[in-house]
Amino acid sequence: MKRLFAIATAVLATVGALAQIERSDDFRAKYELKEVVVMSRHNIRSPLSSGGAVYKRVTPHEWFAWSSPSSQLSLRGGVLETEMGQFFRKWVVGEGLLPDNYRPTGDEVLFYANSRQRTFATAKYFSAGFLPFANVEITHKLDEDKMDPVFTPKFTKMNDKYRQLVIDEMQALHGGPQAWMQSVQPTLTLMEQVLDISHSPAALEGDTLHFRFDDTQFKIEKDDEPRMTGGYTMANTVADAMVLQCYELESMTAFGHELTTEQWRAICGVKEVYDGLLFTTHAAAVNIAHPLVSRIREELNRTDRKFMFLCGHDSNLASIGAALRLNFPETEHAIELHTPIGSKIVFEKWSDGTEDYVAINLVYAAVSQMQGRTLLSPDVPPMVLAVTVEGLTPNADGLYRMADLDGRFAEAMAEYDAIEDAPTAVSAAARIVPIGDGRTYTLNGMQATDSTRGLVIENHQKVVKKK
Repeated sequence: MKRLFAIATAVLATVGALAQIERSDDFRAKYELKEVVVMSRHNIRSPLSSGGAVYKRVTPHEWFAWSSPSSQLSLRGGVLETEMGQFFRKWVVGEGLLPDNYRPTGDEVLFYANSRQRTFATAKYFSAGFLPFANVEITHKLDEDKMDPVFTPKFTKMNDKYRQLVIDEMQALHGGPQAWMQSVQPTLTLMEQVLDISHSPAALEGDTLHFRFDDTQFKIEKDDEPRMTGGYTMANTVADAMVLQCYELESMTAFGHELTTEQWRAICGVKEVYDGLLFTTHAAAVNIAHPLVSRIREELNRTDRKFMFLCGHDSNLASIGAALRLNFPETEHAIELHTPIGSKIVFEKWSDGTEDYVAINLVYAAVSQMQGRTLLSPDVPPMVLAVTVEGLTPNADGLYRMADLDGRFAEAMAEYDAIEDAPTAVSAAARIVPIGDGRTYTLNGMQATDSTRGLVIENHQKVVKKK
């Protein structure tokens, strides 16, 4: 059954992608590919923490033995990224952008990655598949595992009015943070059952029996990323580790539980809440994505560049999309809902001889391709889904006028410029979601009523509520 599912998924992925990447003869007669700018998320890594990591403490079962240290690109991640690079090589050669076995000269090709090992290594593996006859230098600015400010989704301007605008937009997402987190309660319960959390070290030590979200707090301050604290961060961390293990084990089973694709997508939905609240409000995104938005705009306006590869994180893709008001399609044949691990926003710049146009696609490997380490090529392509731009209309060939798209970049940059950087009342809005000091919650995060009995959380302490 698993093999049949994988084959069916691979076939469907191929069929879905062909319409996006195989340009017709009429299209090629009309347009010439001038440049490609790729904004990539790193590929498969090990979980972000090790040793006494949270994800290890919430289950009595053994996790996959990752092939890399904490947070670094795994061996599978390197293989998958090399295969993706090979696919891009065949594609750009087929479109006439670069010759086969090209050796870059001058500034025609640039690889620029965040200095984290997983992002640098992703770019290196991609370059090996993309330009196998060249020893490509990966530009990175800092020592290993330091965060380059260009890729760090942090606020570089702040004032009290602006902070409140960010808070208001967060509160408007899916009914507010508390409601959105509560909407995934059935999935949190599923995770608890799959992990057998009630027999975990955390439970045996009296730490936790459930994934909570009643104590969620947010911090929105200058020179820092938007941050979430509280029980929901644990759910996010564990969901992340479960998905990474799913890829590595080449199985849809977790700790003996056979899960459906819909259940895996729901587990990824836990992460969608976390990432969505922190990185996808437009007000926050125009600030935290400003360095990358300005860099991509600069690249698209160059005439001497043919290929640019930027490698960062899912927060980068999410915030760039929110800043530019890009509409990411819901993914097909994937576990993640919007920006799968290793996925890329691809800006293709085309010219009809008088005017430049841009196509925007989301490119990623299908889950069966990731688990099966499928050799990608134009005949067996990854998933390629069109990304649309809110408020802009593409032409009949699915391309946006470069002038129109450049205007959208300019709008996002102008919004950033308009943010006044001023002293703030730091304590005024660190807490966004009301957690109701003095209120009582059940262990699944629901507010207790007068009739609630048993173990509850009261003033952040576990107590037994009796008759």
